Amino acid sequence: MQGIQGLPIEPDQPVELEDRAAPRFTLLIRTAKLVVEDRQYLCVVRDISASGASIRSFHELPEGKRMAIEFQNGDMHPVELIWQKPGEAGFQFLVPIEVDTIVAGYGEFPKRDLRFDIQLPVTLNTNGRQIQAQLVNLSRQGGSIETTDSLMIDQPIRMEARGVPEIEARVRWRKDGCYGLVFDTTFSLANLAILIRNLHGRGERCEQSPTDRRAEHSAAIPPSAISHSR
Repeated sequence: MQGIQGLPIEPDQPVELEDRAAPRFTLLIRTAKLVVEDRQYLCVVRDISASGASIRSFHELPEGKRMAIEFQNGDMHPVELIWQKPGEAGFQFLVPIEVDTIVAGYGEFPKRDLRFDIQLPVTLNTNGRQIQAQLVNLSRQGGSIETTDSLMIDQPIRMEARGVPEIEARVRWRKDGCYGLVFDTTFSLANLAILIRNLHGRGERCEQSPTDRRAEHSAAIPPSAISHSR
């Protein structure tokens, strides 16, 4: 797997930035979910304190009255947007948090990719046939699909969908019509963030004119956005 370009190498331990006259801040630099209403977006938490956090974003933040940051341990904390500028934003927690608990969660799962809930119709090409399925979540290295067709463990597939680069994958697990896929390719962090934003916005763009839809298609994530890991 290739490293993430443009981001600092993650420190082995978070670095505390302390000032006796100010709240304690912890330099974190970890991926997290920014939840706006009922949609999940990818961000990187730069630093955190009991009262707030600053993040790196990869696109303009969506508007919404209800916002929260979900950390890797699964804890979700409601926040209020205080400031933003290109690529960055600052939030205040509505209720003070326990910083040590957040840091411990990242220590327990240091390499686990975040999965983002998505609803996307996809076509699977496998063994000379096409299967219709629904992509229900997505990460840098894999995803989950639902289909009424039967797939075998380790079965190779090629997944296609509008606005998404063609992805080759294999079936990792299956349960009750749900299948876990591991990709042969890896999304960069930035391109995954933009892809998720675009997929969430698709419903809002369904009323676009044909000209607008052609512009959207031309701006879709190209195949070069994912890097071969083989």
